[in-house]
Amino acid sequence: MISLGIVGAGQFSGQFATLFKVHPDVSDVYVTDVIPERARDLVEREHLAGVVESFDALLETDVDAVAIFTQRWSHGPLVVRALHAGKHVYSAVPMAITEDEIAAIIEAVRETGLTYMMGETSFYNPATVFARKKVEENAFGRIFYAEGDYVHDMDLGFYAAYQYSGGEEWKKTASYPPMLYPTHSIGGVLGAIPGHAVSVSCIGVRDDRGDGVFDKEVSQFDNDFSNASALFELDNGGVMRINEMRRVGYPSQIRESRFRYFGTEASFEQLATVSLWQDKHDVTDVSDDLRAEASMSHDDPSLQNVAPELRDAFVSGYATVHDIDRLPSVFHGMPSGHEGSHHFLVDDFVRAVVDGTLPPVNAWVAARFTLPGIIAHRSALQGGERLVVPDHGDAPAALVSTAKLASESH
Repeated sequence: MISLGIVGAGQFSGQFATLFKVHPDVSDVYVTDVIPERARDLVEREHLAGVVESFDALLETDVDAVAIFTQRWSHGPLVVRALHAGKHVYSAVPMAITEDEIAAIIEAVRETGLTYMMGETSFYNPATVFARKKVEENAFGRIFYAEGDYVHDMDLGFYAAYQYSGGEEWKKTASYPPMLYPTHSIGGVLGAIPGHAVSVSCIGVRDDRGDGVFDKEVSQFDNDFSNASALFELDNGGVMRINEMRRVGYPSQIRESRFRYFGTEASFEQLATVSLWQDKHDVTDVSDDLRAEASMSHDDPSLQNVAPELRDAFVSGYATVHDIDRLPSVFHGMPSGHEGSHHFLVDDFVRAVVDGTLPPVNAWVAARFTLPGIIAHRSALQGGERLVVPDHGDAPAALVSTAKLASESH
């Protein structure tokens, strides 16, 4: 059994707090937030173990693990501090926003032998699960081209989300560069096909809305790109195209992430409501197998602070392609979100900590999902110049046994 502290009691962490609480291998769940009343509200609503006054105070407790749900640009330093304090770490995406932060996380995991997992939802996206199975069957042949799109229009809930998290100066952070949040698109491609990015050329589209968002004079990130498209060379000689779009006429409340994979023998394509498997002779509509069913009502009280346009993502549950038998039985029938991923994310992290195994999206995999976007943004700032994407390699095999020892010591 492990105990866990939730860091950040915003819109996203509530459902995870509930799932961590009921997991059969988790004992107590605590919460801390820089806005104390949010932490208290979450503890009272979900009947958790208690509030801890600060992140520093949480690191001084004897909790075994922390789950970080803070603002997207803050994760890297918090993760490193938690690992050096002896805590296993679950982190919301992205892993970090600089090359140095990513390197520091990998080094901290290597030094401590503790578990790190990035909570990338697209790894469990029904389309990714479907494609991963087809890859295992060699049904694609050689995949030479793949696409991942994260198409989430600002008008469909993002304004409200940034206002909730950013307060009066929310426009400073709402300009967050699209390619620094690349894991929902890259993770669905590289979560299905072997390989990693080795170079990139990216074009950024400068925003023209004129509402103070994506305005360099306002932006904390000196950013005016609202959309960006990147073309990556993969280590296997293939090509990956990634789109990060925040101004787009697309129903992102129906599907935020979508994917396409083209192989020498077959291909798979996904639109907002249709998913197709194709070979050289036939087209098969697999939409029903990939369609996630709602796991709770859009009007559930736990979603009161979530914009209506975002609630589809927060309630979407299992699809037929998901292997739900591998999950704790207590999860069955409980709310999930982001196309069924929440249950798998929580269970994979807890299992990795308790069993001393590497989680699927460990530090080395997380780096391959995150670092390419950081380099892509740099390419866009340099007019699309083709740049080398560094790679930290695969997770060391010896780390599994080290993680096992660290798990047993806790």
